[in-house]
Amino acid sequence: MIQVPLDEQRQANLENWEDRVPVHTGPNGYALEDFDDPEHISRVVQFDRPRLGDISGLDVVHLQCHIGTDTVSLDRLGAASVTGYDFSPAAIDAARALAERANSNATFVEGELYDAVTVLGPSRFDLVFTGIGALIWLPDIDGWATVVAQLLRPGGRLFLRDAHPMLLSIADTSAENPSITVGHPAFGAAGPTRFEEPTSYEGDGTPLEHTITYQWNWSIGEMITALINAGLPIDTLTEHRTVPWNALDGAMVQVPPLGEYELADRPDRLACTFTLQASRPA
Repeated sequence: MIQVPLDEQRQANLENWEDRVPVHTGPNGYALEDFDDPEHISRVVQFDRPRLGDISGLDVVHLQCHIGTDTVSLDRLGAASVTGYDFSPAAIDAARALAERANSNATFVEGELYDAVTVLGPSRFDLVFTGIGALIWLPDIDGWATVVAQLLRPGGRLFLRDAHPMLLSIADTSAENPSITVGHPAFGAAGPTRFEEPTSYEGDGTPLEHTITYQWNWSIGEMITALINAGLPIDTLTEHRTVPWNALDGAMVQVPPLGEYELADRPDRLACTFTLQASRPA
């Protein structure tokens, strides 16, 4: 297999995410009109809220914030300040437009993940929030953990809910072939997997111009080790059997109360997402 240089991998991912922004802000996308209701909170943050706890008065940064729906939702929970950070210029523009529409004080900054400490400043935040579908786009899990540790003030914490590597190792399914088989690496250290994705996971099925992406499936052990090595002891780790999108077409059903998806047959067989929290010692 031909190895693509790392900068080309990141560039391919950026071009793909730039293409997704108009899809996600368009019909059948992220339903941005729901934020016209000043009480509206994204489904992702609604799920996170019991474990996230009270964030009133905290300075929060949301890494890999995309178009800002979860960022604006965090602002509505009473944080002192919320900063969204993403490498996609189109996503940052859309997030700023959403914040204006939603009358939110959330601010948005464009930048590469590994430059976040330089761009935003060290020890600035009480909470680093990283949401669903983030870590697979990062080639260096140790570098990510170091960035998190350096962004946090002493006593600050990381809140991460993401797709479970167990789910991400499953090969694609379909209504015609819903069988579950392991088809992708279970360790990010194995290197990236090249995917061709003609459309996005949300939206009206509009074809993407840039269809190639590279993804790293970091294991739970790799994440935890990286955080501990960066000086962030683990506080909690919880695994969940649901995921916010239909990750395995033909094999999953939507379930209440938030409309997440789980396996239609014996859902306890598969961990779909996880919540991990870690803290910088005071």
